[in-house]
Amino acid sequence: MQKAMKMFNRLLFILAHQVGDRGFYQAYKIAMQNQWKPYSELKGEQDKQLRQTIAFAYHNVPYYHRLFNNLNLSPRDIRQVEDLEKLPILTKEIVKKNREAFVPAALQKIPHETRATGGSTGTPFSYRLSKVDRFVGGALLYRGWGYGGYKLGDRMVFLAGRSLDVGGKSYLITKAHEISRNIRKLSSFDMAENEMQEYVRIINAFKPRFIRGYPSSLYFLAKWIDESDISIHTPMSIFSASEKLYPATRETLERVFSCEIYDNYGLNDGGVSAYECPEHAGLHIDTERSVMEVVDGSAKQIACGEGRIVATSLHNPAMPLLRYDTGDIASITDEICACGRGSRLLREIGGRSVDMLVTPQGKHVHGWYFLFLFWKYGEGIREYQVVQETPERIVIRIVPDGNFDERRLAEIQENISRDCPGWEIVFKYVTTIERTGAGKYKFIINALNDQGCAQ
Repeated sequence: MQKAMKMFNRLLFILAHQVGDRGFYQAYKIAMQNQWKPYSELKGEQDKQLRQTIAFAYHNVPYYHRLFNNLNLSPRDIRQVEDLEKLPILTKEIVKKNREAFVPAALQKIPHETRATGGSTGTPFSYRLSKVDRFVGGALLYRGWGYGGYKLGDRMVFLAGRSLDVGGKSYLITKAHEISRNIRKLSSFDMAENEMQEYVRIINAFKPRFIRGYPSSLYFLAKWIDESDISIHTPMSIFSASEKLYPATRETLERVFSCEIYDNYGLNDGGVSAYECPEHAGLHIDTERSVMEVVDGSAKQIACGEGRIVATSLHNPAMPLLRYDTGDIASITDEICACGRGSRLLREIGGRSVDMLVTPQGKHVHGWYFLFLFWKYGEGIREYQVVQETPERIVIRIVPDGNFDERRLAEIQENISRDCPGWEIVFKYVTTIERTGAGKYKFIINALNDQGCAQ
């Protein structure tokens, strides 16, 4: 009976996707086969798709036609990933200033939807996502989950906001989506006592094989479960999404849920994605949907080390983005993973630029610095949020718990003053920490303009 139910869920899952795109399941099977190909073969296929993308952009998108002509380039000059260095970096600001020039010819004939991302400054960035690109991304997502044991149709609980399609649709549409995909959606908004109890009840009753969500929301739930000494169902794996997964968060989630957590990185606007495998030695970079470059300060590609992530979408004719600056930083390595997959590895995602703060002396401080302090000295603090208002002023909002000891703030203040002299630290007590429009809980907010990459 159980085996028959699994088969039914798998077939229903595939059917629901095939209704949206008849090529989905074939794309998924190809993606599953590709994970074991050597990198040289993957790159050869990527270069071929890149040439098609470059030709389309030149002949159909006014901005790129003008750019190539101004640089005295033709599509034949971009034959492989390495040739992308001939093109300048594309920023959100450039797209916004030239929005009409990014509209391709015959856009009405390209099935697509319009989406928006908050970006590092919180200002929405609108972009078009083609139907085929969305389904290629879905196939790669399911393959990435497969690194942690997932199979199509497996039970999964989502704890997130609208960026993961939670809380943005009507009740009937949401239930139809849950049934056809064998999932349950839990909102990361308003996670108070009653919601926590209900989420635990749903997880224990539904018994998902997998849980996926924002690390901050999962961490908040795990801490509540731990402190409340409540029994919780053990899934096979947990998948993080949308935010950087910090070591303290990983340790807490794996301990409370008694399973491994798998990190990932992805952007729909650039099409880039990477997923962690059981070796936990880095994130495997997908090659089918986009080109991910890690570049230095001169926009030159690096094979090993830390740099900015630049994306070139390969299946988005509705709005091709060439060498698009994601605003993110990462460390890439030329080492080969012991799992046998041929793709290259991101060793670590350094964090979104919004996670970086800057001292009056110009020193960039990663948000992990504060996360570590509150992990070490934050007993009795239910939630906190660090906001940089000016180069000299840091405001730390505190939601105290029942056993809060104000003397702990003096220890935090002492550490910050020693390590980052010049900052004025202001603690403010609040009753709640406001979530973002997508339902995320941001630990760190840089209210200044973009400050660039970490030092």
